[in-house]
This record gives sequence, structure tokens and C-alpha cells, in this order.
Amino acid sequence: MEYTNVSGGVCAAKGFKASGLNCGLNPDKNKFDLALIYSEVPCAAAAVYTQNKVKGAPILVTQRNLAKSKNVAQAVIANSKNANTGNGDGEEKALRMCAAAAEQLGIAPEHVIVASTGVIGQPLAVEHIEQSATALAAGLSEDGHADAAYAIMTTDTVQKEAAVAFELGGKRCVVGGMAKGSGMIHPNMATTLNFVTTDAAVSAELLERALRDVVKVTYNCLSVDGDTSTNDMVSIMANGLSGNRKIEEADADYAVFREALYKVLAELTRMLAKDGEGATKLIECSCTGAPDQDTAITVAKSVVGSSLVKCMIYGEDANCGRILCAIGYADADFDITAVDIDMASAAGTVAVGRAGTNIAFSEELAARVMAEDEIFINIDMHQGSGSAKAWGCDLSYDYVKINGDYRT
Repeated sequence: MEYTNVSGGVCAAKGFKASGLNCGLNPDKNKFDLALIYSEVPCAAAAVYTQNKVKGAPILVTQRNLAKSKNVAQAVIANSKNANTGNGDGEEKALRMCAAAAEQLGIAPEHVIVASTGVIGQPLAVEHIEQSATALAAGLSEDGHADAAYAIMTTDTVQKEAAVAFELGGKRCVVGGMAKGSGMIHPNMATTLNFVTTDAAVSAELLERALRDVVKVTYNCLSVDGDTSTNDMVSIMANGLSGNRKIEEADADYAVFREALYKVLAELTRMLAKDGEGATKLIECSCTGAPDQDTAITVAKSVVGSSLVKCMIYGEDANCGRILCAIGYADADFDITAVDIDMASAAGTVAVGRAGTNIAFSEELAARVMAEDEIFINIDMHQGSGSAKAWGCDLSYDYVKINGDYRT
């Protein structure tokens, strides 16, 4: 199956529009802080959420909305600057956001997915959102994806969008998405906010199955700083306007759709890792030859989640000992004496570990490899066919600067 990268983010799929604006939550009027995504017709919908025990009010409301609507949604409203979490009136305000969007769009409030991101524990001035709802809805367009992606950014430095086109039964289909995230990113839903749209016809049951399976090997293999956010969410809406035969069982069409979803979420995951707070380098760890996929995931995540590995990458020091250490405390059963490790980048590849031990290598070559801004840690366990990737970033001085005064 051929998959083609296309532009348009959440508006790349047929029947979707989006918008973004500044509603006043952010005092910088040039920074958008409110986004809307809308489908011309109701959609099958699914979502997965943070595993943090403290969950933002928008997550609780979205969960109830999807349960009440039997997994049908038609819009997403999301704000930045304020997480609407840890407040006594948070759920009431999240419901008011849904009602404001629903009134403008002429749909039921329970057909709205709601999300927030930003500072935790401060009251949300929801009246700013309500007063801007008319303009937000009026601004909906097929070209509004960039504005929406900009509106959900917090400490992000770039907008994050991806989309792919493919065919199902001769019908052109698209999966597109947008994401935000730079800090408070760690497995167990390391996703911050991510919204996905598709014009493929897929049952809600299989949509949720595909989403959970793909999140396991993408977003849940991402770590910036070891902190799992309270507001993490990935939602997907499928409106079926491509005209394909509806996917209602795990057949060949489902496999094609799932792969398209993987390509979009993997690209967004990579973007999130590269734009980590204060980051100067992307880290991609590939683990192959593992006893099974779960072991490969655990090992790769252990490496990208290591603060010492992150610091080593920032310092451009090919210190295999730190990688071995992170592999060694991974919660899985394997033989460390069979493990090989290479470091790679656009400048080349240097072998740094063989059979579970450090080996001598060219420091000159290693310096060239480590000087690049995308670093690949390749682990071959030689113990099976399991494989996985995990993504992260280096840990720089700027991370502390950004988070030292995040609230004030």
C-alpha cells in the first residue's frame, strides 16, 4: 500500500474545518489560545487519556460526553494557557466550553470533545472563551488547520501537523492530525494534546482499538522529562466521507487504516520529542532482536527516559556505560551479555558496545556523530524478533530555565 504525505493537518481529510484565535486567556494578543475543529457530519470517535491519577476536568467531561453519545462526536474545542485542572469548578467550566461550541455549530453538547492545556491549579476565565465562540465558529475553514495548531501551543516552538493519504477499496482516504507538547511528557500517555481526523469510514469499536494499539508504540514511547501530564489526550474522529466500505472487522482494510494512523502518530511523536523544552537534539532509540515487542518497548523507553543519557546526548559524549545502565534497569527479562549498541547520526555510525560491554571506538568519529541534532541509539539484543522505537530529547540548561518560572 502506498501512503503519501499531504498537507492540511486536521483539515486534510474531507469534511473537516478548523479555526484558531486569541480569546484573551493569553495577554499576548498575537498568540492564539483557542482552537476549534469541526466535521460537516457526525463522526465515530475514540480517545485515550493520561494515566495520571490527577485528571484535568476536560478529560472527565470528554469521557462522559463520549459515553453519553455512544462514541459519536462532531467537534473539538481546546484552549491553551490554562489547564483547567485542580479547580473546584473545572468540570462546570469544561461543560460551558462544550455548550458554547455546540450552540454556534448547531450540535449537541455531548458531541463536543473538550481539552485544555497550560498552567495547573488556576481558575479558568471561561467567559473569554464563551465571548469568542461566535468568532471562533465563523472563522472555520479548510485552511484553518495551522491557526488551530498554533492555538494549542504552550512552550512549543513550532506547530506540529501531519497527514497521509491512502486508498481503501479504490477510495482516497486521509488521516491527519495536530499535536502540542514540549514539557511534562513521559510514557503512560505522553501525549499532551493531540487531535486526529479521518474521512475513512471506521466503526467506533475498531477506531478505539486502532488508536490504543498505535498509541502504545508511538506516544507511549515518548519521554521529554519524566513527568506525565494531567491533561494528556489523543482523540480521533472518523466521518466516513471518503465513501469507503465501512471497516467493521479487523480485515485487510483495517490493517491499511491502522498503518496510516501509525504513520501520522509516529511523525507527530517525533515532532514532540524534537521540540522538547530546551532541547537541542532529538533522540531516537531503536531496539531490535528482543525476546518480544513488550521487552523491546521497555528497553527503548528506559534508554530515552534516562536523565543521564539525556545529559550525555546534550554534552555530545558517546558514553556507552550510561546506555548500558539504562538498559540494565529496564523492567524486563533478557540476557545483557548478548546486547550490542551503536550510536548513529547523519555523520555516520560508531559501534560503542558489544556483548553487553563497552568497546574501544574512534573518539574522532564519535564526536562527528554526536555533533548532529538527531541522534540514533541502535540496540540489537540478539534474542528474538521483537522490535520497537522510543523517542526523546536531550536535557539542557534551558529546560531548568523554562520550568523554573513557568507559572509566573
